[in-house]
Amino acid sequence: MKRSTKVTSLIIIFFLVIAIVVISRVIIGNHFAKKFSKRPPPGIIVTEVVKTDFSEKIESFGTAVSKKNESYRIKRSDLIAELNLKKYVKKGDLILELKDRNITAPFDGILGFRGITGDILDSNNSIIITLDDNSIIYSDLKIPEIFVNVIKKGLPITAKFSGNKEKHYTGTVYAVSSRINAETRSVLIRVKIDNKDAELIPGSLLEVTINYNERNSLGIPDTSIMLEGDKIYVYKVSEKNITDKTEIKIGIRNGGYVEVLSGLNEGENIVAEGLKKVRSKGKIKPIEK
Repeated sequence: MKRSTKVTSLIIIFFLVIAIVVISRVIIGNHFAKKFSKRPPPGIIVTEVVKTDFSEKIESFGTAVSKKNESYRIKRSDLIAELNLKKYVKKGDLILELKDRNITAPFDGILGFRGITGDILDSNNSIIITLDDNSIIYSDLKIPEIFVNVIKKGLPITAKFSGNKEKHYTGTVYAVSSRINAETRSVLIRVKIDNKDAELIPGSLLEVTINYNERNSLGIPDTSIMLEGDKIYVYKVSEKNITDKTEIKIGIRNGGYVEVLSGLNEGENIVAEGLKKVRSKGKIKPIEK
């Protein structure tokens, strides 16, 4: 075989090998592209944009005070029999029978001692008995003067205390002072709390939240928003389950929800959780929250 023929054969073989490699890569690439293109869209939790109640809040602390209270100082020498008090009394019920008089309840309430037991005596060898009407609890709070224009009688409040932090008690602002304290730069208010089950005890430290500027606005879960610099985004979900990254403006947060000022409409669906699995213009399988 001539030398030129050998060279030509080698060149042809070389290009055939290259062609086979390129074709193989294309075939393999198409195979995997087709395989991965059939992968089902990820299941993502979505939720609907709905109207939600929002309000701004002021938080403060105060001491629980009973609606009514009376104290009776009893000398031991005036007792006819051993002291045995009822826990609850109604108005007009007999509290104590003494040698020279009887003591009756002027109102419904809970009886107790100013101390632990009836053995607690003062210097005059007497016992102090207390009667408290705890059906309503009052508490006085000092509110910074910057809130003086929003604090009004009748505003709703919630309260809780360390004895049961899971339960919230409801009430209203009962009274607002007409003056600002020049030393503390605060205004004094009194709140009124419904305590029909007598769970709040006079003297308890209350954590009180005052709600003002209440409104019904569009709301979404706070887990649905993405922060990028000074901008906020959500993934809006179309009827064909395609996501679209959308900028929104937000207001205040309440109980895990964020107020939406612009960028969304009521009834639209958005991604609520699992943002890391979502890409803009991608398809998802919605899972309603």
